[in-house]
Amino acid sequence: MRRPVALRISAASAAMALAAAVGVTLSMSEASAATGGATGYATQNGGTTGGAGGQTVRATTGTQIHAALCSRAASNTPITIEVEGTINHGNTTKVSGDSCNTAAGVIELKQISNVTLVGVGSGAVFDQLGIHIRESSNIIIQNVTVRNVKKSGSPTSNGGDAIGMESDVRNVWVDHATLLASGGESEGYDGLFDMKDNTQYVTLSYSILRNSGRGGLIGSSESDLSNGYVTFHHNRYENIDSRAPLLRGGTAHAYNNHYVSLNESGINSRAGAKAKVDNNYFEDSKDVLGTFYTDQRGYWQVSGNVFDNVTWSSPGTENYPAGPNPQSNTTVSIPYSYSLDAAACVPDVVSRTAGAGTGLKVSDGNCSAQTPTPTPTTPTTPPTTPTPDPTQPSGTNLSIGAGSDGSSKADGTSYGSVRDGDMSTYWSPSGSTGSVSIKWGSATAVSSVAIREAAGSTGVIGSWRLLNADTGAVLATGSGAGVFTFPQTSLKKITFEITGATGTPKVAEFETYA
Repeated sequence: MRRPVALRISAASAAMALAAAVGVTLSMSEASAATGGATGYATQNGGTTGGAGGQTVRATTGTQIHAALCSRAASNTPITIEVEGTINHGNTTKVSGDSCNTAAGVIELKQISNVTLVGVGSGAVFDQLGIHIRESSNIIIQNVTVRNVKKSGSPTSNGGDAIGMESDVRNVWVDHATLLASGGESEGYDGLFDMKDNTQYVTLSYSILRNSGRGGLIGSSESDLSNGYVTFHHNRYENIDSRAPLLRGGTAHAYNNHYVSLNESGINSRAGAKAKVDNNYFEDSKDVLGTFYTDQRGYWQVSGNVFDNVTWSSPGTENYPAGPNPQSNTTVSIPYSYSLDAAACVPDVVSRTAGAGTGLKVSDGNCSAQTPTPTPTTPTTPPTTPTPDPTQPSGTNLSIGAGSDGSSKADGTSYGSVRDGDMSTYWSPSGSTGSVSIKWGSATAVSSVAIREAAGSTGVIGSWRLLNADTGAVLATGSGAGVFTFPQTSLKKITFEITGATGTPKVAEFETYA
């Protein structure tokens, strides 16, 4: 039986901690994606490079993040998505496509590879909305804040995990992240950083995990032992009840982390897990290392750690603390190179490097913070593939005289209104999203589209995709109405799909040109 935990945090201190975190995020300078390169176990199994070498796009909503994934040529086409602003349930909808598998109300990185998600500009805050990684590989998440994701209560998202990995996940690097909750399981929160069901080669570096009943786990149960090879370094765990982390099987390497106020237990190695624990600083905490809440023992190799005001419980049938004088009971071979800061300076160097909004600073291995050399990236483009052209396209509007159809329409509107040349009539979807199509009896060459909103509704249309309805191929993606060009395509049907809006869209004209 796992003992109940009670998070020691008041509503006032939670609010102060969140406000402080947001303040840091909002004052940060522009960041580069994947600065310095992956570390730890994420460098193994071929390495973790994320979207290096691919297109770089900017997103300010969750829907735009999904649209960027869905606009790629394939599910493994490299892409770096620079995120700025607050991502929440209200601006995160499902987007469909051959290169993605998304869902509403959660950032869904599912059945994809070669993706970097990085916070830039004034910062990226994922508010009450988690990042969900499933059946994916080569993923980088950097310089983001994820806060108050619940598994129950309102809103509900991602099983309660701030960042969760599950089902055959490989090579994930999470770096300079700030992961926050405002309570424990009884308040509806779950883990901040969880790995389950065959997740391997993961690194969590220079991050803050704060104010949660559960820091994170490797393995969902004593029978889920296919996970492992995880590195935790230069992270700050603060006001965490337990699971810092919980290890069920597998191998973990924890070095140069600062653990403050671990209220019930810390690194919980069980069910045959092995943990190498080097040069960490444990402060004002209880039972920071051992096997807890089970008789299925785990193992550890310890060296160079500082235990500052750490208390230890007495051993029992389901309680095997490593202290008060922790000794190694196994050896762990580490396949990658790394530099250890002295444990005594860990609180200082971690305070200057960990979390979102710190300029991606890292330790130089000598207790000093430095800004690493940026990894080169391709030029940044906005979250639109085409560039809107404010001028009227030349040639004949091919939509006049063509056919039209689409998804469910609002009462009193018509599909035909988008091809009648009359700006006073319009089509609206039955909600805030939907699609409308222009179609011809024979293949027609199209290279330009003009989407015009009805009077009084300008600016309502948010994210969208333009599809070759014959094949499902994405011709263009973007945000806002306007004129868009793309390589000339011969087709019988073209679809304008609205995936995000600030109200009910009103499309007065869907013009097409050769």
